[in-house]
Amino acid sequence: MRTTSTAATPPPTLPQANDACWCGSGRKYKRCHKRSEGRVLPGVVSPMRPVPAHIARPPYADTGEVTAWEESRIKSPEIIEAMRHAGKVAAEILRLSGAAVRPGMTTDELDEYVHSLYVERNSYPSPLNYHGYPKSVCTSVNEVICHGIPDSRVLQDGDIINLDVTAFIGGVHGDTNATFCVGEVDPASKKLIEVTEECTWLGIEAVVPGKPLSDIGKAIENHAKAHNYGVVRAFIGHGIGQQFHTDIQVYHYYEPRASMIMRPGMTFTIEPMITLGGWQHRMWDDDWTAVTADGKWTAQYEHTVLVTEDGVEVLTGGEGAVSPCAPWNR
Repeated sequence: MRTTSTAATPPPTLPQANDACWCGSGRKYKRCHKRSEGRVLPGVVSPMRPVPAHIARPPYADTGEVTAWEESRIKSPEIIEAMRHAGKVAAEILRLSGAAVRPGMTTDELDEYVHSLYVERNSYPSPLNYHGYPKSVCTSVNEVICHGIPDSRVLQDGDIINLDVTAFIGGVHGDTNATFCVGEVDPASKKLIEVTEECTWLGIEAVVPGKPLSDIGKAIENHAKAHNYGVVRAFIGHGIGQQFHTDIQVYHYYEPRASMIMRPGMTFTIEPMITLGGWQHRMWDDDWTAVTADGKWTAQYEHTVLVTEDGVEVLTGGEGAVSPCAPWNR
């Protein structure tokens, strides 16, 4: 369980950078608490929420242990149809979850609501107990890049939050995410969110059968760089189907070694994480939460896509999705 420290609270007037830190550590303020001021800090994580027994669950649901097997990269018509349904379920849950975001609620309260949305739709929340992940959704706030664990932190007016939803239903997974504003958000953060969505759709438009996966990262990185934004490198898109993650790797920056050729029937996610600053990251002690190394804010969008004979089908897009189509085509 992660908990916040209550040993000391900052004074009304903070010290200068080279003064002794107010917490009594004996270190200079700039080397101690100054680093974390204004940043997201971990809160208390509540116990895992149960899923009713009648809901079909993935193999790792009870143990937290993930055993990979060699799943075909080219999906059968039956699997594709199941993934269309899972994608629609995930998209609906994401839309409803985003509509619930408001200042004053905790990310754990969001998890409770999202969990109920899965259950109402007879779907299993794919993140729950995946490699031991304790919650049903990832809530990544401000400088948190991805995999933020819902906890007791209260959302503040002006925050931004990414909600990452994956539904397991019909024996397959549907994966999607989007970044939402909490109350009134500053123009720079709104622009970051807008450009991140554009990056996602440019990546999707680069999905062409017979072309290499590296085309996706090239399209995303070019657009991000045009706005002087960073592209996170440590976390990538992935193959998906009967397993939450398969061996297809989708880089969000240009990587010439990503030479796998896109073929009809492939399914994978495109989920760029775009930053106001550098692309470097660091990990919290929970081994899940990734944050920007420089504390600058970051946004993300994600869709699950299918390579078709003549292009791409977005399995988590369309009517009712948070990001239904390329934003410049709306």
